[in-house]
Amino acid sequence: MGRARFRRLTLLPLLLIAASACQQQAVALERAVDAPVAAVNAEESTGLKKAVFAGGCFWGVEGVFSHVKGVTSAVSGYHGGTRADARYDLVSAGTTRHAEAVKVVYDPEVIRYDELLRIFFSVVADPTLKNRQGPDVGPQYRAVLVPLGAEQKKVAAAYLAQMARSGLWDAPIVTRLEAYRGFHPAEAYHQDFMAKNPSHPYIRKWDAPKVSGLARLYPEHYRKTFKRG
Repeated sequence: MGRARFRRLTLLPLLLIAASACQQQAVALERAVDAPVAAVNAEESTGLKKAVFAGGCFWGVEGVFSHVKGVTSAVSGYHGGTRADARYDLVSAGTTRHAEAVKVVYDPEVIRYDELLRIFFSVVADPTLKNRQGPDVGPQYRAVLVPLGAEQKKVAAAYLAQMARSGLWDAPIVTRLEAYRGFHPAEAYHQDFMAKNPSHPYIRKWDAPKVSGLARLYPEHYRKTFKRG
């Protein structure tokens, strides 16, 4: 069983949630990878910028970016389908075109887009997995980059090509670019989920290690406090 079943129980008593989580099939923990420094740096104007990342469970994607210096906001949501089907019960069934995604607002004078990409592939998403991440399987958990503008598209494409040449991964890079089709925020109880539920079994097993990886690999970018919102 993947994350989808017990996540639908989020609003039930904690004991029921924990019991459901403990029934997950055992899966090897993901490992952090020291992804390469981008050969093509993002050339961004001053002022806050937005980026969209999809890489499995949005709890972990949001959780990691919420601990990155220069990120002012990380919002969990859905990308790829229509507004009408941007609902957790539909998306988690894998019958929509949506992926669980996170919209990140960041200050490029503190952290550039290419640096966000490096963090993403180091501690958040395994770029060799298609339609799955960790224990979660289905197209809604695909890892894709959603460039917002020509500069992000250029930098993201160059970085995927660079990763493919790097030899750091044992399997081919399957993460792709996906055209922006609108971002729809997820339900309120999904927002800031890691900060609100640090003892949730899924968070402790799958997502807290990603934040630990961020702190270990990129101490210069790590922010101890969780930036909510």
